[in-house]
Amino acid sequence: MDNVPYDNSKSVINKPLDILLKSICSLIGIMLISVGATFLLEGHIGMDPFTAMNTGISNKLGISLGVLQLIVNFVLFIFVLIFDRKQIGIGTIFNMFLVGYEIDYFSGLYQHLFQGNLNIPMMIVDAIIGISLFTLGTSLYMSTKLGVSPYDAIAPIISDKIHVKYQIVRSAQDIIIMIIAVLFAGPFGIMTLFTAFFAGSLINFWNNTISRGIMIHIDHFSEKPSFHNVSGGLLELGKNGYNIVLHAYQNTYTMQKNMSGYSEAEIEELINRTNDNIRKNEQVSIILQKRLDSLKDELKERKNKTNNK
Repeated sequence: MDNVPYDNSKSVINKPLDILLKSICSLIGIMLISVGATFLLEGHIGMDPFTAMNTGISNKLGISLGVLQLIVNFVLFIFVLIFDRKQIGIGTIFNMFLVGYEIDYFSGLYQHLFQGNLNIPMMIVDAIIGISLFTLGTSLYMSTKLGVSPYDAIAPIISDKIHVKYQIVRSAQDIIIMIIAVLFAGPFGIMTLFTAFFAGSLINFWNNTISRGIMIHIDHFSEKPSFHNVSGGLLELGKNGYNIVLHAYQNTYTMQKNMSGYSEAEIEELINRTNDNIRKNEQVSIILQKRLDSLKDELKERKNKTNNK
């Protein structure tokens, strides 16, 4: 039987539209990062290591965070440009120029809206809102795959050059930056440690629940632009968000309701089970992502073969 040519006319992505929509998502992600960082800064509970360092240095030099962060990003950008320019994209440029200035802007807005109201409950609210928005923005920004920030590109480059695991290099990088932040009296606090060592789990949560779904809908819309695809994507996103909040509330309510009936040993067992479930879900996510990447590579290879015939 003769081979029938593969018809890929129905699956051609409109690249300019796809890049435009993902660029908008990248900008939204960067704005969320900035708003989240603002809550952490104004709540006096510590910022991510890189921003904490830049804030401390900018205060010592008497210049705005936006200007200082742009200068530091430009120096790191030159390093990335020399050693691995594949990590640079339009998202890299957005991050370089916008984050510092947006934090300056949102900090002024925060101080105007909440002046003189800082207390322990407010600090807790700032921490929850800040880390949630910061990690959601990071997830959305990175899921577009339009380039990473110069700071985030450093660890992969060094890891590749010296053949050391990425996690080790990234941890060492964040620790060095945290030390510099402390030396320059930057806004170091509990959330600085949290973002350095534990934010990855939250980012992975947002990847699985929101960001990857948005990217899939963007790709689908770029193939077949229609109002139906937009409304369907927004509806599914809203349902996912509602289900996440509802599920978290129900689990928390049930646990709190039954907590008094648990012994200490039972509570420890529940903690162990929860940790096991988290680890298993992360492993499943990694396996599924690898399978998805393999399927995409196979489809791309087949399309290339068909186009070359």
